Amino acid sequence: MPEKIIILDFGSQTTQLIARRLRELNEYCEIVPYNKFPTSDEQIVGVILSGSPFSVNDPEAFQPDLSAIRGKYPVLGICYGAQYLAYASGGKVEKGDSREYGRAMLSPVVPDDLLMKNIGKNSQVWMSHGDTITVIPDNFTIVAGTEDVKAAAYRIEGEKTWGVQFHPEVFHTEIGMTILDNFLTICGAKRDWTPASFIETTVGKLKVQLGDDKVILALSGGVDSSVSAVLLHKAIGKNLTCIFVDNGLLRKNEFEKVIADYQHLGLNVIGIDAKEHFYKELKGVSDPEQKRKIIGKGFITVFDREAQKRKDIKWLAQGTIYPDIIESLSITGTTIKSHHNVGGLPEKMNLKLVEPLRLLFKDEVRKVGRELGMNAHLIKRHPFPGPGLGVRILGDITPEKVRILQDADAIFISGLREWNLYDAVWQAGVILLPVQSVGVMGDERTYENAVALRAVTSTDAMTADWAHLPYEFLSKISNEIINKVRGVNRVVYDISSKPPATIEWE
Repeated sequence: MPEKIIILDFGSQTTQLIARRLRELNEYCEIVPYNKFPTSDEQIVGVILSGSPFSVNDPEAFQPDLSAIRGKYPVLGICYGAQYLAYASGGKVEKGDSREYGRAMLSPVVPDDLLMKNIGKNSQVWMSHGDTITVIPDNFTIVAGTEDVKAAAYRIEGEKTWGVQFHPEVFHTEIGMTILDNFLTICGAKRDWTPASFIETTVGKLKVQLGDDKVILALSGGVDSSVSAVLLHKAIGKNLTCIFVDNGLLRKNEFEKVIADYQHLGLNVIGIDAKEHFYKELKGVSDPEQKRKIIGKGFITVFDREAQKRKDIKWLAQGTIYPDIIESLSITGTTIKSHHNVGGLPEKMNLKLVEPLRLLFKDEVRKVGRELGMNAHLIKRHPFPGPGLGVRILGDITPEKVRILQDADAIFISGLREWNLYDAVWQAGVILLPVQSVGVMGDERTYENAVALRAVTSTDAMTADWAHLPYEFLSKISNEIINKVRGVNRVVYDISSKPPATIEWE
């Protein structure tokens, strides 16, 4: 295993962002619940304490014993983490006169402090807390402050421990990466976590873990399962069997295109046409959650049936990635939700589970794919919902509605590519609305379907803004859909951001 930074999660919404920033600095890190520090791991070189929605003075606040960590490892407390270090050492943390939220200008006050190296006067940082440290313990030294926050950053004398009452991980802290890079220097970090090193280490582990066993992988056509397949193929070759199920809810011609792509990569892929099975099970169902469950159950049924034909399979491979692992646990270690792509299958089929990408974020998966030499159109493919077009058809699903949506969606996505807009958008698609509207085509009055175009920009899908596509492009796409897609006479554009809206409509 590579050396690592451990991030103790106290429940902050930006904990994942801390990890992503460290990974961008080529340092491997892991997020663990605040009370689950891995004491037996000899590869740990430093510890970061995250923020939290709680005040340290709340009765329900998380207050672990850090005596086994402080003094043994370099420590950086962020926001709540900084306040808790001060509070636990006898300092005072009190509610401020007003909530400190937004931009502030930070200035170092101690020359040559290691955490403040290369930080200039009046550097922009981002504050987000209601409490503030009003009294610091005797062995604490303030190393930077803002106009309103005297102890914006401090260090603890006699140990390599620092605290900052701002968020270095967020975009608006302009010197955030410098702060984190300085902390890695304090830790003596090697910064050798790269896509190439991940591939080398992972392939070696897979060879040992799987030996001559046979593995089956459910392909979705998406980035995660595709990169998982190529990694496994590199490790075990012909012992990997991939199954790609056409549930009738894929994009237009996607089944044939994906099969061709995978065969080009040398993968052993079995394509299953299961459209009729899914259409039959979904007939007359309009409730979004029920549709999702039917699609998930249908996939398991089809996949299980095919897998049972291969009695020598011992492992099920999945494209689970690191955010799935993090989000599936609360900070107390209790399972909240399952993110397994084919939940229930390992137990049902008596298979062991292998997840080659479980340590990676989405952007890292793409970097690994590029390092593996995979085609750009596979690596840069937009995220696509597991239930496919099933959650982009509002209301019940019929083959005719699927045909309408596939045709409209193909025009939209092709247009984004032709106008060089595809890579500027995080996710895009068309939604078939459960309404019809009056229109005029030629000399005839029409009463047909309306569709909504949806395109968003994002970095991780936690938040998203609607993409400001050119008017000329939207006009062209609208005209083309109405003229070419039988059954559509109105096109609208969704300009809702997340939050409060979600990226998908269902």
